[in-house]
Amino acid sequence: MFNAIFGSKSAERVLVYINTRGGGYGREIAAFYGGSLTSIQRQLDKLENANVLYAEQQGKTRVYRLNPKYALYPQLQQLLDKAVEFYPPAIRDELLMNRRRPRRTGKPIQSV
Repeated sequence: MFNAIFGSKSAERVLVYINTRGGGYGREIAAFYGGSLTSIQRQLDKLENANVLYAEQQGKTRVYRLNPKYALYPQLQQLLDKAVEFYPPAIRDELLMNRRRPRRTGKPIQSV
């Protein structure tokens, strides 16, 4: 939907994912969207070179985050937050549920 603004669908996916989840790495983003790792990695490199993202090593994994020193950081965050609202409900809910580990067996699910 916003790929005209971001230049490509992969760039939109990378930015929305990283903004919503607070960070991510190439394989994780590609698996979430069911897309090509090559196109996601290309966008991560391009956005890092433009200082929109920065990367840090966590073990052998390179984790990307939005760069708070980027000149348009607050405006970019607002745009990405608004973009998520236009995603289909299933994808939006999955993006917003940032569970990194499995739920403990037998733990009750809390209703909102």
